[in-house]
Amino acid sequence: MSELRCAQLAMGRYLRDPQPATAPAGIEERRLKVYRELVYNNIEGFISSGFPVLRSLYDDVQWHALVRDFVAVHRCATPYFLEISQEFIRFLSEDFQPRDCDPPFIVELAHYEWVELALDIAEDSPPPAPRDLDPLRAVPRWSPLAWLLSYAWPVHRIGPALRPSEPGDPVFLLVYRDREENVGFMELNPATARLAELLRDNDSDSGEALLSRLAAELGGDAASIRGFGAEQLNQFARRAIIGLEPLPAATAGVVPGPTGA
Repeated sequence: MSELRCAQLAMGRYLRDPQPATAPAGIEERRLKVYRELVYNNIEGFISSGFPVLRSLYDDVQWHALVRDFVAVHRCATPYFLEISQEFIRFLSEDFQPRDCDPPFIVELAHYEWVELALDIAEDSPPPAPRDLDPLRAVPRWSPLAWLLSYAWPVHRIGPALRPSEPGDPVFLLVYRDREENVGFMELNPATARLAELLRDNDSDSGEALLSRLAAELGGDAASIRGFGAEQLNQFARRAIIGLEPLPAATAGVVPGPTGA
């Protein structure tokens, strides 16, 4: 191994975990401090801005210990700063040893906060506004900027005033980016979450066909589910969670029979 390579590795080890015993030889402390603070402050600042709710749950000592552990222990698979947040989640999921001060929901909360950043910088575009199409008589297409998520913890409500110690019922959230480039979220009940799953996996069925399938699965009143579902489809379309495409000519006039027929 060349002398230059050895020097680079020594500097890298020191910047990850600055200890006097690992300081590279031949570099004065003043210069080491510049590099040390530059690397750490950039990483810490990006993580703090990417996970503001998580940051609010710690005092300064606890938080900086967490970030320094990330820098020292985790080996990032990307050189891009915009992907540091995703690497931080990998660290919490794979390498991190929880401390007494760490909440049990740390991984799920971090993931939820990361989703907002991921959608904000995603290069995909939302579907165009509906062209006077009835969602029941059109093909709903799921937006690439709509993510259906399920958590064991109420991550959308957690903060300094709410720090649950035990998980509750599953939480279903829909996070999306609309046509004005704003990121929003909706909390869903199990029935609406199942409708969202059907929409996400849909290729060619009409909105009415999907609602007929949902009614068959839920075993409820078909007319009530159809009314609820039509309203939900319209809301999803307005928020760019789905786009609407005309039905193929061969099926445009075909209406599904009653549920269970």
